[in-house]
Amino acid sequence: MNFIAMDFETANGKRYSACSLALTIVRNNQIADEFYTLINPQTDFFWRNIQVHGIHEQDVADAPTFPTVWEHIKEFYTPEKLVIAHNNRFDNSVLKNTLEHYGIEPPAYLTLDTLASSRKLLPGLANYKLNTVCDALQIDLHHHHNALDDAQACANILLSQDHQFGSRRLKTFIKLVG
Repeated sequence: MNFIAMDFETANGKRYSACSLALTIVRNNQIADEFYTLINPQTDFFWRNIQVHGIHEQDVADAPTFPTVWEHIKEFYTPEKLVIAHNNRFDNSVLKNTLEHYGIEPPAYLTLDTLASSRKLLPGLANYKLNTVCDALQIDLHHHHNALDDAQACANILLSQDHQFGSRRLKTFIKLVG
């Protein structure tokens, strides 16, 4: 399998307030590369979001804004590339809204939600939060809500599901965004 796992953290409840992003790049069923950055969202931080991910306004004061980050990652968002996330409605929405906020046309790309695949393929879990699915599959999740750790965990969930259930079964979860 070849895909990119993405995870965003946001500064507040606005979907354009990305303050960190991680990508885990998988090639031939192996994690081949990773990308992590803090992002200056140019907006206020809400205390609850800070409580969840631990990122403060002063942490991103010198971080790049999203248009700068986009120049480095846009190659991963094309119609033939698969970009996954756990609860991808959130992450896809953050990407789309952040791009639109900066006047950048959102791309078309393939996506898969490991939350949806886990609900279907792993019945009977107490819930399908990232940490619960990781526990069920014996995947290490060191710092939940750290974008890089979450992206790695998401990638490992899909790799585990591919190993257990096969690529053909997983293809039914792939959708086109854009």
